Amino acid sequence: MQTYAKTKSIANYLSCRNTAGHETGAFLNRNILKSFKMNRKNTLLILLLSLSGALFFNAGAQHWSLTMKNIMLNAPDLEEAGTLAVNPEAKNYRWSVGCETLDRDYADFSKYKDHLGALGVGYARIQSGWAKCEQKKGRYDFAWLDEIVDGICAQNVKPWMCLCYGNPIYGAQKGLGSVIFDDEETMGAWLKYVRAVVQRYKDKVAMWEVWNEPNLHGNSKYPERYANLLSKTVDVIKSVDEDAVIIGFGASRMPLKYIESVMDEMQKQGKADILDYISFHPYYENPDDAMPEILALKSLVETYSDKIKLFQGESGCPSILEWGHALRYNEWSEYSQAKWDMRRIANDFSIDIPSSIFTLVDLQYPNMQQSFGLVRTNLLKEPVYRRPSFYGVRNMCTILTENRKPDGWLEYESNGSRKITAVAIKDESGRRIGAMLWFGDRIPDSSLERTLTDVTLKGLDLKNPVCVDPLTGKAYLLDIKRGGNFGGTLKIYGLPMWDCPIFVMEKDSVQLENAVEARKSGSAQDMHY
Repeated sequence: MQTYAKTKSIANYLSCRNTAGHETGAFLNRNILKSFKMNRKNTLLILLLSLSGALFFNAGAQHWSLTMKNIMLNAPDLEEAGTLAVNPEAKNYRWSVGCETLDRDYADFSKYKDHLGALGVGYARIQSGWAKCEQKKGRYDFAWLDEIVDGICAQNVKPWMCLCYGNPIYGAQKGLGSVIFDDEETMGAWLKYVRAVVQRYKDKVAMWEVWNEPNLHGNSKYPERYANLLSKTVDVIKSVDEDAVIIGFGASRMPLKYIESVMDEMQKQGKADILDYISFHPYYENPDDAMPEILALKSLVETYSDKIKLFQGESGCPSILEWGHALRYNEWSEYSQAKWDMRRIANDFSIDIPSSIFTLVDLQYPNMQQSFGLVRTNLLKEPVYRRPSFYGVRNMCTILTENRKPDGWLEYESNGSRKITAVAIKDESGRRIGAMLWFGDRIPDSSLERTLTDVTLKGLDLKNPVCVDPLTGKAYLLDIKRGGNFGGTLKIYGLPMWDCPIFVMEKDSVQLENAVEARKSGSAQDMHY
């Protein structure tokens, strides 16, 4: 124990760093060594720690993103028009980010909350944590949930809460894939808990979602159980707050048959239209591949009610190869993660549905540290740096504001072989102000190469277009040498296309900061969190 204490003290000494992340006092002098009276074994340990920089003990240091630096250095070699002006204070209520699993302590909100405020989204999804709130029957402790709800609101973001999972003190499971209960005692305790939660947070929580992925595991065989839970839970919510916004399902992937079966049960009860949204979680290796089933779900829902809208309620991408959870067994990287998340947003915008990216930070599940976070964390649940996906999502939110709408898919011609998805964008007056384009025919890869492509966009008449790369935030000039207007058709030469969305926008429709000198040295500016 004495040796351990000495070693820990020296490790703490070695881990001292300044704000730039450089070592201070990395080497021990003779006096320090003498004061600790180190034997050979401990001296060797200290030497190893000094050579390694004591990174394992240096949880508080700032770090920059190597992947973001590489993306900046591999930006298109075009003349810059400026950099996208980002204002995180202007929250965008079209978009949401996941702050899930806090009910099971897989992350620490107090350590990452400032990153939420800096992202620019309007909503954050959380889970209610019945098992954490009621650990003794009939006694609720909401202190932990108060901290999260109030903390989200303090970031000028609105929380929406998923009421989900059982409670072991009533014999009900508390995690993903929990069996949906229907016995009288557990259901009664659940509804009592729901009432208490809604009464407590009705003035702070923007929307209420009933359960998370109820179609997982054996639950998919019993749609009537979820229909029963959904119906009774909504009744309680509405009895407390008649104007409450209700989200149903939170379905894993796109289980059309299951959703249809549940809605049939709801229709029998005369409650097919009690929902405002049906949410789904489209985890597909290629995010574009989900579109046909999303459109099929939209058509299905319309047969029950013209009031219910779709909500992409949870979807994201790992940043490494994982062996568990969604999208496992694919060699993801921080590059392909950023492309995936941005394509999810682009697809959801194309059909004008709200969307939530999973998740803000990495999560420590019992079997692994999950790498879906826009912010990388360490094993102490502390933020390390913002991944490229953070900046990509933030910039997409900056461009795709609430007052902008999709205006259909554009016809195009190009000199390339890959299929292009091109979505027109209009402002609140109905004027087409630009388009969003990307290669969507394959799973996003880790390449940073763009393909200079000649593209003719039909039906897009822009007077002074610029190309905006939302991953880097840089805007590029598109002058007559690269493009021009020909009778309502925009022809652009050498457009830097790749498997990540880019924007061709009327220059006056995007707010740009002054043009900046291209970074040749790989400056770490904007790499720190």
